[in-house]
Amino acid sequence: MYARVTHFRILPGKLVDFSLAVQSLIPEIQGQKGFRGVLVVHTQTSDPIEVEVLSLWETQEDLDATEKNLSFYHALARVQGFAQGFPSIHVHRVLVSKFA
Repeated sequence: MYARVTHFRILPGKLVDFSLAVQSLIPEIQGQKGFRGVLVVHTQTSDPIEVEVLSLWETQEDLDATEKNLSFYHALARVQGFAQGFPSIHVHRVLVSKFA
């Protein structure tokens, strides 16, 4: 499994708007080949609030394919309005995972 980890710095007062925008994108993302899940986490102590969006994919090829269609860029544009600057994006191989 592979994870795309996207790091955002959220504008003041925009955490709820950011979260709602991400939630609205989940149905579109779920339909993509190899999608396994998404987690959105944030640090409560930083200013601005820092958020990590982890999308999980069955294979590296599945993850890479999302960057070759407009859905990824559409999703990025939808949430970018609630963040400072452009997010950092990294791809990681998942070594251990277990979900209930």
